[in-house]
Amino acid sequence: MKPKYEIITLSTLFILFFGMCRQGKINESAFTDAANFDSVAATNYQNYCAGCHGDNMEEFSDRKWMFANTDSEIENIIRQGDENMGMPGFDKALTDNEIAALTQHILAESKKKQALKRTDIFSGKKIQGEKAKYWTEVVVDNLEVPWGLEFLPNGDLLIAERKGTLSRFTKDNKLVEIKGLPPILVGGQGGLMELKLHPKYEENRWIYIAYSYIDEEDKDAGNTAIIRAKLNGDSLINMEPIYKGIPAVTTRHHYGVRIAFDREGYMYFSIGDRGRREVFPQSLNNSNGKIHRTFDDGTIPPDNPFVDVAGAIKSIYSYGHRNPQGLSMHPETGDIWESEHGPKGGDEINIVQKGQNYGWPVISFGINYDGTIFTNDTSKEGMMQPIHYYVPSIAPCGQTFVTSKRYKGWENNLLIGSLRFKYLERVVIENDRVVEQERLLEEIGRVRNVRVSPDGYIYVAIEQPGKILKIIPVENK
Repeated sequence: MKPKYEIITLSTLFILFFGMCRQGKINESAFTDAANFDSVAATNYQNYCAGCHGDNMEEFSDRKWMFANTDSEIENIIRQGDENMGMPGFDKALTDNEIAALTQHILAESKKKQALKRTDIFSGKKIQGEKAKYWTEVVVDNLEVPWGLEFLPNGDLLIAERKGTLSRFTKDNKLVEIKGLPPILVGGQGGLMELKLHPKYEENRWIYIAYSYIDEEDKDAGNTAIIRAKLNGDSLINMEPIYKGIPAVTTRHHYGVRIAFDREGYMYFSIGDRGRREVFPQSLNNSNGKIHRTFDDGTIPPDNPFVDVAGAIKSIYSYGHRNPQGLSMHPETGDIWESEHGPKGGDEINIVQKGQNYGWPVISFGINYDGTIFTNDTSKEGMMQPIHYYVPSIAPCGQTFVTSKRYKGWENNLLIGSLRFKYLERVVIENDRVVEQERLLEEIGRVRNVRVSPDGYIYVAIEQPGKILKIIPVENK
């Protein structure tokens, strides 16, 4: 772990830069000619927008505008934000001139940029890794946002796309849609998300499915839900509710959600803070900003840490989380490891421990998206420190441990996808500490998930365009 003073120094530099912008020492004086006008806008885009919308404006390419269409509408949404969609306002960070320049920069550049199409570049290309040589093969393409991946014992691959489509990719290379999903609240970061097989799937055939549900009383509100069902041909049957996060809210971001089972058969799952950090993560009377633990049927283990606390949600196992989108069991220790999004900086890797408070938003190594500071504390008594943290944020999404022996030198390493920097990170762990990191598949696209197949190969789900890649060691071509 890096010493804290390094992070404080970085944060301080960010704030000084943003402060100079607001005081007119950088940006206002630069609006003297067209070249500087666009240069300042490009700099502001990278500082404020690229983390969510991509360095190359991938989130604007080939898509309808989500919030606005006209110049003035776009300026207003940059200035005011949209709380329900997790879009912060930048009125305190940018002047009116800067916002106008940024709007024109986005409009001009998004017309030039196209979604990254890396299939031909990476498929079949040999790449020299630090510990293992590998090449990639595109297994499935023409997807939207492939969020959940899970392999059936026969090798078929289940794919959950955020838009609400569940498919099975068969061994004879056919993509077959599976019917019978419940109603899904698709929008923003919500939709169809995680898939997980029961550890004893071959005995009971249970598949666990996580999604954002539609509240019965308010159709604009919802939260994270988990069901389980069985496959009958290309349809889901025997559907059972497992968990329904409360309360239902109208925000469309920070749903979580990942699922993991431990050796004893307990089910762990994550729910994000739903974009309301001051309300949910530090309170035990709601499901949000938490890691939960239940039995496989959703009932509550009697030794859960808060079962005897009045008003507490009994499924809570740990709290004080922001938006955990990685959850998996360490193959040697059996511990549950978690990775979560910070704000601007402060992404974390944690070991989930019973009853512990992980601090969000009281402590953090990150700052607000507009450059302002929301906490000066990176540690506090009674709150857990991360095993590792990232500044700048990599936007971690999807993780798994390498349980295969096909990749020499990668055994028991943790793999984490990066949405922000578009690579797969290999994390070497010794004695519950991160000792080495390697970037794999750099510039491949926004990595949404990673899984190891029953026959030991690593599969990676990426966006823009959506596809599934297979990582193949050169020695086993």
